[in-house]
Amino acid sequence: MNAIGVYDAKTQLPELLDRVSRGERFVITKHGRPVAELVPAGADRAPDIKQIIQQMQDWQEREGPTLRPGLTIHELREEGRRF
Repeated sequence: MNAIGVYDAKTQLPELLDRVSRGERFVITKHGRPVAELVPAGADRAPDIKQIIQQMQDWQEREGPTLRPGLTIHELREEGRRF
């Protein structure tokens, strides 16, 4: 969920509403502290599993762990079993 300050939220509200209508969510902060969430209407419905999986994959590509060159998942798992 993206964080945005209250002043920026006020000045960019039409753009934020367009983005929220496409499924994005925002936390509105005041002096760095969360005070509200801007979410799509009906957000209490069941989560979109495909969207959640895509977000997880995007995060993994951006910030997830990487293996040193030549190391496979199998080798890593076997290495962990030695301890």
